[in-house]
Amino acid sequence: MLVRSPFPSPGTSRRICRRHLFLSSPAPHRSRLFCYSRRTALAVVGLGVLWFADKQLNASAVARNIRTLCTCTLITLDYKLNFQPEKANQIPQLHERVADRIYNLLTSNGGLYIKLGSLPFLMLFRIAGQAIGANAALMPLPMQDRFSRLFDDAPQIPYSSILSVFQSEFGRSPAGPDGVFAEFEEQAVASASIAQVHRARLQSGEWVAVKIQKPDVSKQVEWDLGAFRIVMWMFESWFDMPACFAVDFISRHLREELDFLQEARNAITTAKFIATEPRLSGKVHIPKVFTEYSTRRVLTAEWVDGVRLSDRSGIRKLMGEDKRPGLHPLHPSLEGVQLRGGLRAIMQTMVELFSAQMFSWGWVHCDPHPGNIIIRPHPQHRMYPQLVLLDHGLYVRVGDEFRRKYAELWRALFATDWDTVEAITTSWGIGAPDLFASATLMRPVSFRMRRDEDGSGDSENGTMNQYERSLQMKERLKNFLYDTDKMPKELIFLGRNMRIVQGNNQVLGSPVNRIKITAYWASRSLTTTTNLTFRQRMREYWRYMSFRIIMFSIDLAFWASKVRQWIRTLFGMASEGFEDELERNMRGFAKSAFGVDVAPDMCFAHKQSEIQAHYPGSLEPPVYSWLTRLRWLLIRETTEPSNY
Repeated sequence: MLVRSPFPSPGTSRRICRRHLFLSSPAPHRSRLFCYSRRTALAVVGLGVLWFADKQLNASAVARNIRTLCTCTLITLDYKLNFQPEKANQIPQLHERVADRIYNLLTSNGGLYIKLGSLPFLMLFRIAGQAIGANAALMPLPMQDRFSRLFDDAPQIPYSSILSVFQSEFGRSPAGPDGVFAEFEEQAVASASIAQVHRARLQSGEWVAVKIQKPDVSKQVEWDLGAFRIVMWMFESWFDMPACFAVDFISRHLREELDFLQEARNAITTAKFIATEPRLSGKVHIPKVFTEYSTRRVLTAEWVDGVRLSDRSGIRKLMGEDKRPGLHPLHPSLEGVQLRGGLRAIMQTMVELFSAQMFSWGWVHCDPHPGNIIIRPHPQHRMYPQLVLLDHGLYVRVGDEFRRKYAELWRALFATDWDTVEAITTSWGIGAPDLFASATLMRPVSFRMRRDEDGSGDSENGTMNQYERSLQMKERLKNFLYDTDKMPKELIFLGRNMRIVQGNNQVLGSPVNRIKITAYWASRSLTTTTNLTFRQRMREYWRYMSFRIIMFSIDLAFWASKVRQWIRTLFGMASEGFEDELERNMRGFAKSAFGVDVAPDMCFAHKQSEIQAHYPGSLEPPVYSWLTRLRWLLIRETTEPSNY
């Protein structure tokens, strides 16, 4: 039997002693610099890993949001510190800095940020701002300039990225032995913020346009809309301005725009409406959608050859209004073609189309910019133009009650029925009926000569400094949006639609009287309202006939403008169209009534060079015609006793 000794062996004792000496020896001294350096290195590596993961797995959504919140916080601090009475002379420089920061943020992030910049980011200013002649008119001039540069276009992304989206949707390649299409062009023909378009040929031989969503958009959308909501909350909380009232409405419509199956349904719905309207059927075409080749992220539609409305020189040549040889060659299939009707035929159809959408169908296309409109020869009547409407992702549906009130508002404005205008705008939570009327007509409307609370005239605006003008404009905007819960959110997109249509007419030299056409559709739609008794319908017809008589003065003003434009052009003098006169007068109205400098419509800034090329010597438009000024003067004189 072995007995363990209670005493350790000599070898064991030495090992215990060495271990005790090792454990009891002091740790090597490390400098504070070494510790900080190691922590910094670990932080950099960790942030790098997070950045790489965010970029590769989340399309840089987190980094975009951080950039957004940092920029907005910096803007807020800049305003809080420098927007002071004693720094009034430095406020223009403050606006310049802020404008640059916002513009750089939107262009750096791209994607939905471009749409947020051109749509809801300016939602507070868009409705009231249109009252003085520009989409962002209540914003300082530097911001007007920066936001006018935002266009919904973007560089093409590599074909490999598009291929991955297509394969994930269809499970096979676009072309090839087992491909969806017989032929697919890898080079995109157009690229926007959320998608790009490729040309392809079906197995049947028909050419189609394939719109493919960019892969990062679906990952970024919820992050971007979340950042948008936070920024609007910050704006409302820190600056005491209504900002959040339409965030949900706008976010919902932007999400729908990313669903290409919804866009396909929108296109089909619009085509059905047009087919049932005799005044538009055949004049307007919606490209056929191939639903069997469409998914939530891929849309396949009929390919259409023609001239985009954004190509002003090409449009004039196609319509036979510019016959100079060798100028701006058209597509080979259109060379030598000269369609009848001139620019007037194009704009007549366009204004009637969007008037029908607003007042008859309650189904409004919200992005009718020139790039989304193509003019081509009519397939059956080759000598006449046909308008092709593209991009059906963003629509707003207008309810019957709102549509009826909106039509009544238009009719009341021309009949100088200010009681009706006041009643409708008040029911919508709008506290400045004359401002809203100006926004609707895109021309100055004043129920009375506006005065300040102390009884002084608006001429005091000329003596105000930048700080005082900004405070005054803030109070007027708050008064304009005094009850945002009542305000129909559809007005945000309707106002944008009308402003773009007005710009389209303006850059073509105002070939049609847009206001008259829109007003006719508004008044006529009331005569076809359902659920009217015989007596009510007869009353509406009587009002419609009275309205046509009232509109005769608008006709005289329009044709006087056209005659003057033709005479001045004939003698090589400065010329302008009816819309130019409207915009110029709106700028003067803004300056005299509100002390706000409104830049010319910069979204269509290139119109000036186009007009000068077509009408040599054309410069700034002169003041309003005497007939138009006389009509406004009569309106103001007859409504002077009004409370507004």
